[in-house]
Amino acid sequence: MNKLVSTILRTVPLCRTVPSVQSFHVLGRQYSYKSDLALETIYPNSGLRLYTPAPPEPKPDGTFNGYIPLDKVNITFSRSSGPGGQNVNTVSTKVDLRFHLQTATWLSENTRNRLAQLQRGRITKDGYLVIKSELTRSQQMNTADALEKLRSFIRQAEQPVTTEPSAETVEKLRRRHEKAARERLAMKRKRSETKAQRQAPL
Repeated sequence: MNKLVSTILRTVPLCRTVPSVQSFHVLGRQYSYKSDLALETIYPNSGLRLYTPAPPEPKPDGTFNGYIPLDKVNITFSRSSGPGGQNVNTVSTKVDLRFHLQTATWLSENTRNRLAQLQRGRITKDGYLVIKSELTRSQQMNTADALEKLRSFIRQAEQPVTTEPSAETVEKLRRRHEKAARERLAMKRKRSETKAQRQAPL
């Protein structure tokens, strides 16, 4: 009998559906069999609770810390364009993320002004910064892509403004441009001579 039970236990796949940890306790008794994939076995020190972490603390210098408050932006979904079968016609996976730039108090004033300058092609007449994403056929993945685009735009806006190049740099660029022009004209002249030699004499 013991051999039969051990054979059955060895042949039972570990990936089958196992009742939750609470179902092992019935009338104060605990079942003898418990899967090796039970949560309390894999994570013995975990409280097995899902929670949303608190927003990160703002940086001391006031720069963007990567956190975008979702209650301050407007996210809508629509049908994606392009191929994709019936999934495109039935599921709204295209993401439209927008917020009013000048009233976005979660960004500094300098960052908002710089965003308005760098992303003026994405700003509507009403002053809304619009970011769209239909990279994938997943609503969640497109939302994450739109948020990451916004993060990259904000980090780009917070970069220090480049100063005017020095006189040495301007002279170096001028010489480099002249050299490239001379080489281009020399190649054209050589190509013209080669084609002229192919023609039959008159």
